[in-house]
Amino acid sequence: MTTVAAMSAPDVVLRYLTGLSSADVDGVLACVSDGFFNEHTSSLGSSCTGQDTYAGRLPGFLGQFDGLAYEVVDSITERHHDGSDRVAVRYRMTAAFDGHPIDIPGVMLFEVVDGLIARRTDVWDSQTFLRQTGAA
Repeated sequence: MTTVAAMSAPDVVLRYLTGLSSADVDGVLACVSDGFFNEHTSSLGSSCTGQDTYAGRLPGFLGQFDGLAYEVVDSITERHHDGSDRVAVRYRMTAAFDGHPIDIPGVMLFEVVDGLIARRTDVWDSQTFLRQTGAA
């Protein structure tokens, strides 16, 4: 098996999203750095810093969604001047939440440093989620 550190930035991001889609907490955590910053711009999301903090929150998040899947619609990768890579992924997240089917489009922006995700910014519309779950 290829270690994450030996993978290209887009491959690390894809492995991360595959881990989320299969509720593989260890697989997701293998893709992020110790100082990982998980930023959410949605009013329903909350940000956190640190792999350990993320590890504590991830099972609860994944446990809320039956059949969770992230489909990559499009992606762009660029090498930044500091040697890190930036990967932007347009996605569709599908799942069931409390018995309600959801289909949420969004964009994740990743910063990959030394083969690990150092930062993820997730941009999605809370109102779409609330409408689809009957909470709006």
